[in-house]
Amino acid sequence: MRAFFYPAKCGEIRGHAQERTMWINGFRQSTVAASDRALQFGDGCFTTAAVRQGKIVMLESHIQRLKEGCERLWIAGVDWHQLETEMKQAAYEQTQAVLKVIISAGSGGRGYSRRGCGEPVRIVSLTAWPQHYTDIQQRGARLRLSPIRLARNPQFAGIKHLNRVEQVMIRAHLDQTDADEALVLDTEGWVVECCAANLFWRQGTQIFTPDLSASGVDGIMRRSLMAQLAAAGQACQIVKSEPAQLLAADEVVICNALMPVLPVRQIEAVQFTERSLFKQLLASCEQIMDAS
Repeated sequence: MRAFFYPAKCGEIRGHAQERTMWINGFRQSTVAASDRALQFGDGCFTTAAVRQGKIVMLESHIQRLKEGCERLWIAGVDWHQLETEMKQAAYEQTQAVLKVIISAGSGGRGYSRRGCGEPVRIVSLTAWPQHYTDIQQRGARLRLSPIRLARNPQFAGIKHLNRVEQVMIRAHLDQTDADEALVLDTEGWVVECCAANLFWRQGTQIFTPDLSASGVDGIMRRSLMAQLAAAGQACQIVKSEPAQLLAADEVVICNALMPVLPVRQIEAVQFTERSLFKQLLASCEQIMDAS
């Protein structure tokens, strides 16, 4: 039996979402079973999207990300048509908000085994738009090197699975500093990403981004910007880089689906003042969002 998606009542969360509003399998509620595998084992994946004027920015890319995550995690049986309907209805009449979608492998099974597990669970939620990115875009982001390293595992690299304890610890350390974001390395010392953003940097006319084949999240905005650069005839080199190479760059930029792109003004004690790549990528982000 397909659940009916209950939209918000008139005036309840229209305009700007103020608090978290959640739907589970299409029903307005905020609790899942204690036996849900997302809770028990982090067994699932997610995506986070920007909502503007009632529309989900890069909707197709977010759906594709969830499909890729489920394929990599061997989660089958998701009703993708119903999920897309639920996402669109959640975004309806929202001027600006953040929409998050979680796919859980469901409830059941014995121990780690999924045998006997029920159907996947769809969780859609809305939260208020983060206002701090506007300020950071003006002054530039400050990054601190995180002591928490990302494990290397090609099976899960790139996707947004629910095992986020590394990012939780990275954020916990970051919250003890005055920085805006973290510079995160993997266990071999290669530059990977930030806590919740991807990296680009420029050295002269050359543009670089970290190799994410063994760890990190291959963000939707990162993919889109790389496609825009390629379309403009500019190569973006995917590299394994040590922190020293990043610190020697002329310019560093970070991005995600919400920022959508921010200039970096400082990493540890190193200052960055140039913003040509930032301005180019910001213009690309505006084109991407206008096309959504």
